[in-house]
Amino acid sequence: MLRRSVLWIQLLILLSAFQPQKITWVAIGDSITYLNEHLDETGNRVTKGFLSRVAEKLPDIQYINQGHNGWTAVRIAAEFDHLGIVPADVYTVFLGTNDWWGSKPLGTMEDYKNNMGNTTVFGSFKMILDKLKILNPRAKVVLITPMQRTDFVYILNPKNNAWGSYKAKAGQELEQFAEAVKSVGKQEGYPVIDLFHAKGMDCKVLMKFKRVKDPQTGKYRDLPFPDYTNLPFHPETDEYPYPVSAIGVTFDGLHPSDAGNAMIAEKIVRVFRQIGIR
Repeated sequence: MLRRSVLWIQLLILLSAFQPQKITWVAIGDSITYLNEHLDETGNRVTKGFLSRVAEKLPDIQYINQGHNGWTAVRIAAEFDHLGIVPADVYTVFLGTNDWWGSKPLGTMEDYKNNMGNTTVFGSFKMILDKLKILNPRAKVVLITPMQRTDFVYILNPKNNAWGSYKAKAGQELEQFAEAVKSVGKQEGYPVIDLFHAKGMDCKVLMKFKRVKDPQTGKYRDLPFPDYTNLPFHPETDEYPYPVSAIGVTFDGLHPSDAGNAMIAEKIVRVFRQIGIR
């Protein structure tokens, strides 16, 4: 009986040795990442975020959502030590769109190389990535550029709105921030998922149309990009400009819809597999 018990224990140990080990993925980002766990804040227009979709495709992954609503790379860098970011096998860093809209100075690669701190976005990325190296020097790191964006109108508060990346903010183009992420990836040898230039994710398909009031006739018109970009939106009086039928790659001009999240997840899964995360 004792021998049989020992054999069973040895068999269980052997079987456990062949069980796939869970891979920890920490996703650092802004509201685009945050919304994966807060679908109610999409007005339930999104049924599944990109983190959940990646975990379905790669079931050995367990993810930790470190998306912070409205945050910039500059703020993440400043408050990194207070965020509870843990050692992980793989990190994604998906930041930049709020830095652009918040008029944070982009800086230059010299800010990155010289570790100039979070006075610029380049310097902030250096701080963030150095912190990740301390947490786990062997971790895989994947950088994700900001997406293009069209006119954003927050579904829960239309007074929170912003124009799209078709126009500069404080003399900076969002594309410059995407290029900065790519240059940091090249500097570090990290793979970069370039959403800004991704096929099928440009401004003309982010929303199918925007419902705007013609200032001359007072009548609403459903206009495609870029026809609506010069027409004003008045949140106090105008109806929400993006009915469900307008949803494209985003559901509000900025945040990915189900279709957009599926596209992002597909790109992450492809890169994860390329770097040995399966």
